[in-house]
Amino acid sequence: KAEEKVRLEAEEKATLKTKAEAKAKAEEEERQRLNFITLEFKKNPQVLVEKYDGLTAEFCKTKNIKHIVRGLRNPADFEFEKKIALFNNSLEEIETIFFLTSPNNAFISSSMVREIIENGGNYKKFVPDSVSA
Repeated sequence: KAEEKVRLEAEEKATLKTKAEAKAKAEEEERQRLNFITLEFKKNPQVLVEKYDGLTAEFCKTKNIKHIVRGLRNPADFEFEKKIALFNNSLEEIETIFFLTSPNNAFISSSMVREIIENGGNYKKFVPDSVSA
């Protein structure tokens, strides 16, 4: 039983360490993503790039934002985003404007780009210049 307890404690520590490492990695990726988006839109003062916690509708209310712009790659994106748009509109009368992705880019997702980067592939043709610079 003592040997089993040691093994379980070691597994628990390994699990905690892995979760902590994953959280730190996710936080760093979020900082990078925010930086990339900020760089991409730095010449457009009409675009607000800001990290926030909580409900989007509440954030928009505090910033006096009346419109949200979202990109759609496929019908599944639309169904998901439509629900959120209706929810935001019912909370704070925020309108969501949808743009369809061009067919040439519809297959690109951040998770696919991350996988290319993690495996040393050439990701530059799938991201804006601000990301690949």
